[in-house]
Amino acid sequence: MKLLLDTRILLWYLDNNPKLPEIWNRSIEDRHSSIAVSMSSLWEITIKVALRKLELLDGLTTIENIFRQQGIAFLPIRTSHLLHLLNLPFHHRDLFDRLIIAQAQAEQLTLVSDDGLFAAYSAFRYLSR
Repeated sequence: MKLLLDTRILLWYLDNNPKLPEIWNRSIEDRHSSIAVSMSSLWEITIKVALRKLELLDGLTTIENIFRQQGIAFLPIRTSHLLHLLNLPFHHRDLFDRLIIAQAQAEQLTLVSDDGLFAAYSAFRYLSR
């Protein structure tokens, strides 16, 4: 399975947070799964850290190293993603989430999120609880 983790799921996974459903954790850690994280998630995390809305115990470089060790790919922001974003309905107003949704559509990835608003975008696969 090809998965794209949204920012909250990414943070829960990194923190071993019990809010992350065990089935999702198993899907992320399944060696047959291909896991990606959007660069927009790292951008969002960086902004939240700078605004002191989020505290990271490990820096971004450490997170990057953890991802590489676990085979988690960074998904850059491509023109094709932005073209999907242009046509994305405004069911969701969060700019970072909208970009992640567009990336999931463009790359045909299953998006892992607990955000109920993502389900309004029926044109792609959405892994929910």
